Amino acid sequence: MIHCRAALIGVIVAFLAFPATADNPRPYPGTQVIRTAHSYQVLVGRLDAAVKANKMGVVTRASATEGAKKVLKMDIPGNMVVGVFHPRFAVRMLKASVPAGVEAPLRFYITANADNTATLTYRKPSSVFAPYENAELDKMAEELDAIFAKIAEQTIK
Repeated sequence: MIHCRAALIGVIVAFLAFPATADNPRPYPGTQVIRTAHSYQVLVGRLDAAVKANKMGVVTRASATEGAKKVLKMDIPGNMVVGVFHPRFAVRMLKASVPAGVEAPLRFYITANADNTATLTYRKPSSVFAPYENAELDKMAEELDAIFAKIAEQTIK
């Protein structure tokens, strides 16, 4: 068991030691990638405020940065996935399609850049729900597109 844990930590450390490579920042349709002038920490706070101002809720928060610091005692560039949703949309989503529930909460991704700025990334809700081919989901997703665009705009300004 100890050997497995040591091997896993070794793989994680080796993976994190490699520099980031250029890849497609928009691998899915509807992905919005917005580079900002704000620092990582400032952008996290601005996202929280914008979510609240738009009557949505932060449902989840996950950060490899915080995990690496706590578990591996190492620093890696800032990144955080923030799940955003609201019960009023959850009820509508599940009424339209129980399988679509796997998509909630919808996510924003904040990443630190080497120049002390940060990037905000999210997928438009209409793109997330489009594969379900469900008119009620599509209607809800259009409403969420407007809300997520407002959240993004308020976060980056």
